[in-house]
Amino acid sequence: MRTTVTLDPDVEALVKRQMRERGVTFKQAVNDAIRGGTTRRSSTVDSSFPTYNLGEPTGDVTKALRLADELENQELSAKITRGA
Repeated sequence: MRTTVTLDPDVEALVKRQMRERGVTFKQAVNDAIRGGTTRRSSTVDSSFPTYNLGEPTGDVTKALRLADELENQELSAKITRGA
């Protein structure tokens, strides 16, 4: 299939680098990049994260979002007062 594609400058540089390093054509470099970005790979990297028991909350967290909203409002109000 033939089509016109406009590459961002950074992508063009990446394709040209692959062409130089691997000694392939523009077409091959673009096709390999697309294949590599669209195929699923089995992950050999351990992507699990350690978990920790933090125990029971020391305070009432049921209204945590309301508290965060109030703190954000206070900070915005302070910035407006300072003229920032």
